[in-house]
Amino acid sequence: MMTTKVARPERTIPPRTVSPGADGEPEWLTSQAPIDYELAMRFMQQRAEAIAAGRAADAVWLLEHPPIYTCGTSARDDELLDQLRFPVYRTGRGGRITYHGPGQRVGYVMLDLRRRGADVRAFVCRLEGWLIAALANLGVVARRSEGKIGIWVDLPDGPEAKIAAIGVRIRRWVSFHGFALNVAPDLSHFAGIVPCGLAGSAVTSLAALGVPATMAEVDAVLKATFAETFVSGSSGRTSS
Repeated sequence: MMTTKVARPERTIPPRTVSPGADGEPEWLTSQAPIDYELAMRFMQQRAEAIAAGRAADAVWLLEHPPIYTCGTSARDDELLDQLRFPVYRTGRGGRITYHGPGQRVGYVMLDLRRRGADVRAFVCRLEGWLIAALANLGVVARRSEGKIGIWVDLPDGPEAKIAAIGVRIRRWVSFHGFALNVAPDLSHFAGIVPCGLAGSAVTSLAALGVPATMAEVDAVLKATFAETFVSGSSGRTSS
C-alpha cells in the first residue's frame, strides 16, 4: 500500500499576483515561488465553493509546486515506483498518478460551468484545445492521442511523448484542479512513477524540445489563448 497524505481545506492563502479578467474571462492569479500542495488545495477548494455560492468570480491560478507526486481517483498502488523519493498526496481529481515540480506550469482552473454550457466533456475538450493552442503559439505542434489523457507531441525520432497532463474535478458545477504543462522540469523526476498510468509512454517538455520559453512567456500565451478557446467557444477539436 502506498503511504499518502490527503489534502483537506482549512485556510486560504493569497496568490502573489492578481490580474482581473476582462468580460467573460476569469480572474488570473499567479504565484512566483513554489506553493505548498496542501495550501494550494485549501485555497482552490474554498475558492470553488465561493464561486458555486456566487460569492467569487471564476479564476485561473498559475503556479509551481515543490517536487511531489499526486494520485487521482483512478491511481493504483503499483504506479508509484518510488515511495520515498517525494511526498505523495491523494487528491480528489480525476486521473491516475502524476508529478508536479519546479519548471512545470500548473494551472488550477476554477470555472462555473453553469455559465459555460454545463457540459463536462465539452469543458475537458476545451481544456485540451486551450493547451494545444497555447503550445502552437510557442511553435510546438501538439495534439490529443486516441485513448490517452493529456496533450502529446511527436518526437523527432518517432515516438509520441506527453507534454501536459490534465485532471479535473467538478463539484456543484464548478471545476477545480486543471493541468500541468512541462516547461523545463527535471524529467528524471517522472521515473518514480508510471505517469498517468501509461507504462512505457515518454514524457517531454518545452526545454527538451528546444523551446527556451520562460514562465512569463508561457503565462502570456495561456492568457491569450484562453480567450480564444473559452470566451469565443472554440474547443480546438476539428472534425474528421
